Amino acid sequence: MTRKESVQKQVLAAALRLCETRDDWTFTPAEIVRSLPGVNEATVRTEVTGRCCVNAPDHHARRWPYFRRVDRGRYRIEPAFRERPPASDGSRYAGVRRAAVPRAAESAPAYGEETVETRNTIHAVVTESQGWYVAECLELAVVTQARSFDDLLVNLRDALALHMEGEDPARLGVSSAPRLSVSYETAPLGV
Repeated sequence: MTRKESVQKQVLAAALRLCETRDDWTFTPAEIVRSLPGVNEATVRTEVTGRCCVNAPDHHARRWPYFRRVDRGRYRIEPAFRERPPASDGSRYAGVRRAAVPRAAESAPAYGEETVETRNTIHAVVTESQGWYVAECLELAVVTQARSFDDLLVNLRDALALHMEGEDPARLGVSSAPRLSVSYETAPLGV
């Protein structure tokens, strides 16, 4: 592909490469994104799902009739744009497609569920500066402040409750009922 070739042509060419070994001529936008690493992902998805799709929503000002949405997240190349490699004997299409040709493309990485170690304790460090107490949690992105240490503890518990509300604690790396351990750092001692 040349750099000056339009994104729509690159998307169509990528879809044809993907579908030349498939009987149903279908593909997903994610497959096209992976096959065009040098093109912005959002641009590729817009081209597939909107601008190059004959049955895209009406808000797309221009549509090229390359693809048709056939299912959620699945698109089919329209018959007028389907190409098969020519047969070596001169007949119209090859009976055996390019599946036997070695490919340089890598298979898509498999992303499994990451296992996160859960902790029973959330640690917070408290510092005091210019009349303000500031608490910062080490395990979660929670920071709060108050004028008194007692108010700070109330604010810290509230902030943690808000942070964890509606979240799966295991995904945050903490147990469902974690303890709170607070350390108070002071200015260096003049020893």
